[in-house]
Amino acid sequence: MASSEQQEHAVALLQPKVEEAYTTDGSLDIDGNPALKNRTGGWRACRSILGTEFCQCLAYFGMTINLVTYLTTELHQSNVAAAKNVSTWQATCFLTPLAGAIVADSYWGKYHTMVVGCCIGVAGLLMASLSALLPLLIKNISTLAMASAQEFVLFLGLYMIAFGVGGLRPCLMSFGADQFDAGDPSERNSKGSYFNWYLFTMNCASVISTTAMVWLQDHYGWALGLAIPAMVLAVGLSFLVAATPAYRFQRNRGSPFTRVCQVVVAAVRKFNVAPPADVALLYEVPEDDCSMERVKRIKHTDDLQFFEKAAVVTASDEEAAGDPWRLCSLTRVEELKILVRMLPLWASIAFFYTGMAQVNSMSVEQGMAMDARVGSLRVPPASLATFELLTSMALIPLYDRAFVPAARRLTGREKGIPDLLRIGVGLAMAVLAMAAAALVETRRARAARMGMEKTSIVWQVPQYAVMGVGEMLASAGQLDFFYSQAPPAMKTVCMALGFLAVVAGVYLSSLVLTAVSWATATGGRPGWIPDDLNEGHLDRFFWMMAGLGCLNLVAFTSCAMRYKSRKDC
Repeated sequence: MASSEQQEHAVALLQPKVEEAYTTDGSLDIDGNPALKNRTGGWRACRSILGTEFCQCLAYFGMTINLVTYLTTELHQSNVAAAKNVSTWQATCFLTPLAGAIVADSYWGKYHTMVVGCCIGVAGLLMASLSALLPLLIKNISTLAMASAQEFVLFLGLYMIAFGVGGLRPCLMSFGADQFDAGDPSERNSKGSYFNWYLFTMNCASVISTTAMVWLQDHYGWALGLAIPAMVLAVGLSFLVAATPAYRFQRNRGSPFTRVCQVVVAAVRKFNVAPPADVALLYEVPEDDCSMERVKRIKHTDDLQFFEKAAVVTASDEEAAGDPWRLCSLTRVEELKILVRMLPLWASIAFFYTGMAQVNSMSVEQGMAMDARVGSLRVPPASLATFELLTSMALIPLYDRAFVPAARRLTGREKGIPDLLRIGVGLAMAVLAMAAAALVETRRARAARMGMEKTSIVWQVPQYAVMGVGEMLASAGQLDFFYSQAPPAMKTVCMALGFLAVVAGVYLSSLVLTAVSWATATGGRPGWIPDDLNEGHLDRFFWMMAGLGCLNLVAFTSCAMRYKSRKDC
């Protein structure tokens, strides 16, 4: 009898340890079994993912940075045509991640989408390299025919790269975050660090691309210079595949856009039906189904009540039981509410990238009108953007290893400070960067008009450094925010919103420049931004951007204060 009691006691003591050996978020291993914590996930898996991200960024930026030079010098395109072709291709590269995210969340899963995307990217990079080799492979052909053949092969390769990048970018971010168990406090802390180091990896690759890759292309020719990115991305693919046994995989839950459409259609069908006062009367997935499918219920929120009509049970719903286009669970309704709440915040973040676009364009033009000599060296104005990257790279380890632990002790929050506060400070840094650029332009223009020596380009360093601080805070903060708030079935799609924010910011930048040029250059006036900056008022443009940034910060703060964070039941 005593022996039997001892055995039962031993089993009771061992049971919690057995349960704790598995992840609590329902993730699986490569064989489809529940994932073991000590064998899968964590930094052991994320190191390979970050290695793949480094190779992906190095290959992409190595292709992008000098592409205009290749188009104009080798394919003899005009400056306007080359700039237009590069801009169109880059915009496509930021739009395809949305398609990749839909495929990943709906059909293939993140891992398989990444592998396929990586293979397509490598093939596209090889095609681009082949375009530079064609003159050596094909003889006795006219120059015009050769240029046409090179253009065809190059652009086929470029748009293969765009689709490959679309499969990689959003999935790498969300798949890396999936490696940390949301039910484990220590792993949740590591998830926040992951986004910091993800941005650090991107910046490292960008710095190497703008220096070493460009140097290789200029000194060893385009055939080798364009083949190296292909080899780099192939190495990234090997990193990704080699760590496969260590990954944790999340179940696919169907198309996120279908889920959203079902809620909207069901709510519209019940336009004249009023939601009940008692939330308990709204339809919800039964507990048994939740446990079987490992679906997390989301707590009810009292805003956006129109969509709750989709969860009202009517007599017609009983006849069409199980039809999600007529009746949706309350959790699905809350998923849609989350997306709707995110949109105003997303718009404010998009304006941050409008400011970054000005640093990468108008600040370069400002530098071209300044004294580029620093001692015996001449500094290319475009190269000052390196200070933005270096500032961000230097601050990320300090933020992750020093600031967050100190803030955690003071606030008791796992991330030290809320994601939205971090993003808000980043938006404020963009305003300060625009103000710094305006002050430098005022000094430069005054010196030029008074016939004094040109202002040194060194005065531009602070505006780039401040923007680097803003990027470190806002970019990594928004990645963490979108992932943590996204419903489980929409993680990758919500991560793709970050890339759409960049596209929206760049397009808005072009719209602002066009509007300013139209409004200030009428009646024969040179306008604020003429070809000769000494005849214009670039400082007014920077001050306008700072003012718009302040308005954007106020709007963001208002939305952030009213935002209701997702809470699981």
